[in-house]
Amino acid sequence: MFPICGRPRGSLGARIAAGKGGIAQDRGKCDITCDVPRGYLAMPHDTKPLIALLAAPESTPSVVFGLYDVLMSVGTVYPDMTTGEIGAALLDVRIVAAEAKPFRCFGSILIEPHAPISDLAKVDAAVVCDMYTRIDAAPRGRYRSEIDWLRRIHAQGALVASVCSGSLVLAEAGLLDGRQCAGHWAYRDLFREQYPRVKYCADSILRLDSEPDGIVTAGSVTAWQELALYLIRRYCGPAYALETAKVYLLAGHDDGQLPFAVMGHRPSEKDKVIGSCQEWITKHFALPNPVEAMTKRSGLTRRTFSRRFRAATGYLPMDYVHALRIEHAKQIIEQETVGVDDVASRVGYEDPTFFRRLFKREVGLTPAGYRRKFAGVVGSEELSKPSRVS
Repeated sequence: MFPICGRPRGSLGARIAAGKGGIAQDRGKCDITCDVPRGYLAMPHDTKPLIALLAAPESTPSVVFGLYDVLMSVGTVYPDMTTGEIGAALLDVRIVAAEAKPFRCFGSILIEPHAPISDLAKVDAAVVCDMYTRIDAAPRGRYRSEIDWLRRIHAQGALVASVCSGSLVLAEAGLLDGRQCAGHWAYRDLFREQYPRVKYCADSILRLDSEPDGIVTAGSVTAWQELALYLIRRYCGPAYALETAKVYLLAGHDDGQLPFAVMGHRPSEKDKVIGSCQEWITKHFALPNPVEAMTKRSGLTRRTFSRRFRAATGYLPMDYVHALRIEHAKQIIEQETVGVDDVASRVGYEDPTFFRRLFKREVGLTPAGYRRKFAGVVGSEELSKPSRVS
């Protein structure tokens, strides 16, 4: 039996497991024994949408159990919080894996699957939870049985979704070919290098472009919250999605992923000349005419340098410099209270207006907005106050 995660003893979680009007959640099946409040539809087990959460040892417990906790409580928690009576569970949610035997995921947290994927011939939706892989290594050959299952249920009409690095599994399955997708911002280069037929969208929290084709992808780790609300809205209706958002304080990532993204600094190993230039510019990005300086260091013609630089990094040379400068500017804004003119000058821009426009384009927020967003994280009241940064 799986408890509702994160609830203290004696709370709704305990009542659902064993208390008055209890709901026993055993291996993904809910037995409703309570009276259903007015306005809540009691759905027989065989009519409940079945949502499978696909997990693996590389998954993080916050994603797996977060999704499970929220989805399995739809229809039960809100009426308890507002009327004192537990309602009917509306979704059949199961944690599944390649095999039925228990395993430990990230952090050595035990997962006991409700079922192996071989037992589920048909589902309404399957969510590939995050499955960690290195940022420079595609998960080749690691999830063959899971991929076969995903292809099969998708062909049967099931919705297939992913969270964070789970999108790499969908890419391995070929389900993202020719499609746009979301995923963790750290895998931008990996998608470019290993999955050229996939249009990776680094700024996206939830991609619904391919929803008509049965594919939905969510961005970095906590984007599972947006995916959960989407699934509730799709299978239970917008009213239940709103109620669930209120219970769990799920407000969404309205600014997208860009404010959180960090530029990678891996010098090219395939092109040593370009790799050397990358290492040099990391320390000299604020110099004037940085592209000209890199070109001279490379010994290549400007045209050849630009072509090889883009092939090795995915950036045009000046775009790479801009990205480095903006990354350093973010660090200054996070840690100091200097104004935008000083920030711009320190990272290599003489025109603060141009810097503001570039920062907004690359980060999704103005310098002032970025400072406010992370002031609470760094614990500085001073940084959160209005300043010369705008």
